[in-house]
Amino acid sequence: MKLNTNLSERVVLHSENLPWVPSPVVGVQRRLLARDGEEDARATSIVRYDPGSTFSWHVHPHGEEIVVLDGEFVDDYGVYPAGTYIKNPPGSTHAPRSDAGCTLFVKLRQLNDSDLKRVIVRPSDYRWHPGMVRGLDVLALDQFGTIHTALVRWAPGTFFSKHQHFGGEEIFVLQGTFQDEYGHYPTGTWIRSPHMSTHQPYSEVGCLIFVKVGHLL
Repeated sequence: MKLNTNLSERVVLHSENLPWVPSPVVGVQRRLLARDGEEDARATSIVRYDPGSTFSWHVHPHGEEIVVLDGEFVDDYGVYPAGTYIKNPPGSTHAPRSDAGCTLFVKLRQLNDSDLKRVIVRPSDYRWHPGMVRGLDVLALDQFGTIHTALVRWAPGTFFSKHQHFGGEEIFVLQGTFQDEYGHYPTGTWIRSPHMSTHQPYSEVGCLIFVKVGHLL
């Protein structure tokens, strides 16, 4: 399967409008945002675990990143409430499950093979710092070389200057509505902008977004 594999193209998808696709495991479904391959795929997806669902033990050859959108996610190493960011490095293993059910934003097989640090950031670990403009707060999640991953919180009425993204930018809107000169993006929107793309973002009502930059060369 090849879905949104051209990294030179801008892609905007409202995930809540996409169908749920069954996974090989009963009780686990996916909304496909981007995918290159079949089950062993480089993929970006929304993944839903029904209450009591368990995924089989598996290895992540090129790593995995997860944002817990709602519910509670569990694996061999811990319990992760809504708002948790998880980076499982290349070669990591686990058998994930959810007793209560949960929904996840998942990036699979997209880490550099040298990026071997496991990262867990739970809401209790959040430490916000002022952004470059008034009304913007940033929570750094991870950095590897020129690749940066963060949560960014926009107060209502916050406007940012027009800028360019070396290495591209990927956004998932967690709360509220994110905006730029190209459109309005409500909760659940996934935006992937290519290398050297430009925009002038703002939020009239406020929002919280997951942002990853520098990884789309």
